[in-house]
Amino acid sequence: MSKEGTVGYNKKSVADIDVKGKKVLLRCDFNVPVDKETGKIRDEGRIIAALPTINYLLEHGAAVIACSHFGRPKGEFKPEFSLAPVAESLSKHLGKPVKMAKDVVGEDATRLAAELKPGEIMLLENTRFHAEEEKNDPEFAKKLASMADIFVSDAFGSVHRAHASTEGVSHYLPAVSGFLLKKELDHIGGAISSPKRPLVAILGGAKVSDKLGVISNLLKISDAIIIGGGMAYTFFKAEGGKIGKSLCEDNEFESVLKCKEEAVERGVKLLLPVDSIAGPEFSNDVDPITVDSNAIPDDMMAMDIGPRAIVDFTSEIANAGTIVWNGPMGVFEFSKFAEGTKAVANAVANSNAISIIGGGDSAAAVRKFGVEDKITHISTGGGASLEFMEGKVLPGIACLLDA
Repeated sequence: MSKEGTVGYNKKSVADIDVKGKKVLLRCDFNVPVDKETGKIRDEGRIIAALPTINYLLEHGAAVIACSHFGRPKGEFKPEFSLAPVAESLSKHLGKPVKMAKDVVGEDATRLAAELKPGEIMLLENTRFHAEEEKNDPEFAKKLASMADIFVSDAFGSVHRAHASTEGVSHYLPAVSGFLLKKELDHIGGAISSPKRPLVAILGGAKVSDKLGVISNLLKISDAIIIGGGMAYTFFKAEGGKIGKSLCEDNEFESVLKCKEEAVERGVKLLLPVDSIAGPEFSNDVDPITVDSNAIPDDMMAMDIGPRAIVDFTSEIANAGTIVWNGPMGVFEFSKFAEGTKAVANAVANSNAISIIGGGDSAAAVRKFGVEDKITHISTGGGASLEFMEGKVLPGIACLLDA
């Protein structure tokens, strides 16, 4: 199998280098949901996910300078976007104090970093308090890097952006991945570059324009591609089908017809939902009807895949060796339009395949339907995992040392 459409992901990790006595700038993803009223963290998942890398570094004699962005303070110091609650949570989980800097590259941060001893950890303030972060300003990146000897990247959700703390610092420090990022590279990279066959890709969500790059890359490497969600109806209308008020991007007809042609040329099975569950408006308080997907009444909109589509999709999934899934089959937040996504989630969970869920809504769906423990890997980055599957060069991965 050729490596056409894949990205170099074989990178060095923290386990491949000596960190003893070194100061490590560790980029985490601490962009956690916080209760606006109380300022308390609602879900500590991302903090807990960072612990294996942090503990490894501390146990191996490194001094850890952790950093992250949080929310969108737009380059200004705004107290409501402070990482202080994260330092508190981190301290609780590590069972040791986490020194909190009052700034990012200012006097307080540089003083704390200079005094930091092996086995100790500090947290810099929100990197996005500086506009230079998102501009990937070299001077800002240099200041950030000057506090440390090594850069460890462990924020997969941010590697598709070339920011100072994700890519810029690698120009001044040797850069490797943390365990969380390595897991993403191994699982998604492995699934795409040397999949256990057949490779079945499941793509859903509202807009086909968001997924064209992914479809085009997956057509080169998949055995079958299943398409559900709102994006399916652009395919039906492009071929003259009647889709009522369903989601559709008329300016993408040429692109979707090209995808269908390419699937035929490459011998890839492209499955669309033969039937749909439709309702008169975007609401759960309607009486759904089951209709053929290319004959939806003018006053109705498709909001889920139908029973025959479920049979088609789940039988294809049952035979897969590797499954890559990104995007729901319908409006699964509404109970009347959740069956398609639920059936696909259960089929993926019950298959013997290596299963990779690409973050975002699909990750929310497998959690909602209680099957996350039966999935091989649930990605921590929605946008990043999509771009990775597209075969794009992700700046925050490209900058790491090759293994």
